[in-house]
Amino acid sequence: MANGLIIAVVVVYMLFMLWIGWYSSKRITSNTDFMLAGRRLGPFLMAGTLAATEIGGGSSLGVVQQGMQNHGISAAWYIITMGLAFVILTFLAPKFRASEVKTVPEYFRRRYGKGAGLLTALIMLVPMIGFTEGQFVASATILSTMLGIGYKPAIIVVAVIVTAYSVMGGLWSVTLTDFVQVFMIVIGMIIAVPFALNAAGGWGNVVANVPPETFNMFKGYSPMGVLSLTVMYVATFTVGQEAVSRYYAARDGKAAQQGSILAAIINFVYAFIPAILGIITLAMINMGTFSADDFANVGARYALPVLAVHVMPALICGLLFAGIISATMSSSDSDLLAAGSIFANDIYRAVLKPDADSKEVMRVTQITMVIVSIISALAAIFNASSIIAILTFAFTLRAAGTFFPYVLGHYWKGGSQAGVIAAVITGSIVVVYMEKISGGMLFGMKFSQPIIPGLIVGLIFFLIFSKLMPPKEPSLDLAPEED
Repeated sequence: MANGLIIAVVVVYMLFMLWIGWYSSKRITSNTDFMLAGRRLGPFLMAGTLAATEIGGGSSLGVVQQGMQNHGISAAWYIITMGLAFVILTFLAPKFRASEVKTVPEYFRRRYGKGAGLLTALIMLVPMIGFTEGQFVASATILSTMLGIGYKPAIIVVAVIVTAYSVMGGLWSVTLTDFVQVFMIVIGMIIAVPFALNAAGGWGNVVANVPPETFNMFKGYSPMGVLSLTVMYVATFTVGQEAVSRYYAARDGKAAQQGSILAAIINFVYAFIPAILGIITLAMINMGTFSADDFANVGARYALPVLAVHVMPALICGLLFAGIISATMSSSDSDLLAAGSIFANDIYRAVLKPDADSKEVMRVTQITMVIVSIISALAAIFNASSIIAILTFAFTLRAAGTFFPYVLGHYWKGGSQAGVIAAVITGSIVVVYMEKISGGMLFGMKFSQPIIPGLIVGLIFFLIFSKLMPPKEPSLDLAPEED
């Protein structure tokens, strides 16, 4: 069990996050305020919240674990490719902002029709549970190690705190907490490196105690794997409500572009830090500083907390733990808000109660966030899967059939509702088949990421069915909708 100073640092940090949620709640006057922070985000706030949303459990605990186990320095690609995706999205950012929608399914509904909107809402809502679950697992990992409490109670603590401040302030709360959290993440991890190096006897000692291939940038990811990961992030950030909502919330198209570039820079700076910490941990295991017993009861995903407790002073360790919890909380709060926004805006208001006013939709958003949090917490308690595996599958499932209809919908008048439905169904089937049944095989070929064949199949069916069953009135314009 860690000492009281470590616990105090993290408790103060969590109380501060709750205060931000309360403060943000004072700025909420409408559903648009709650979901999109009033569409007033400048480039710096947008960059902070965009980067913090995607730098989560997979980008902290997961990358440290990969760096320690089998990827070495190449584990950094998991984060570098996020930055590459943000650079690519810079070119689409003005289009996203100009659409004036609150959610991706709303775009599909107003662009293609109610059936397309409902289908995309369903296909995007379900993976949010997987996203939130992955982040709850990562946060609970830190808390249980730090406090010496059980994993299940730690899940409950995390779920309650994240849900509380997210429900209070919506995207205002999420944005302000993310802005603080992204600095906590990056600075906390950077500070950990010199302490870990000192405990390992210096960088030369680290290099001498790990295999030479540990520093091969393509040890764990092949060039094709890097390309596939980049494609996955571009596709999922484009249609993922937790990411694209930041572009919707920018004050204008220019701010959206600038925020995207700044978020990319943050990812590039951060990428190698957790990978290096994983390598240092591996060296210390090989030197005998750590033994298998240190990880026997908690698993390899606890590599970073175990390292921190052993090598860092209590105050610095507390700051690092707060930073890691920042990484996971800043993703889970966005996932909860995305789930609530999609259900309230695109299922409740669009289908169940079209005459619901703005305040009622906001209330339904908040209730949905609580429900998704409970489901995700229960899933986290009973699921021991790899954090990155959870996130990758959820990323891929929702994007395969929706990416091309969403992007092409901004440029091609000929896309139709029939094309969207065909793309979503077939793209999702391909992803589920390859991920859960064939082990990544399709037509005798092995794919490192099911997203690529899923995207290709989705595109083909979108084009074919849009031609066979074209829209009645081809247009890029969106149908009007009240706030």
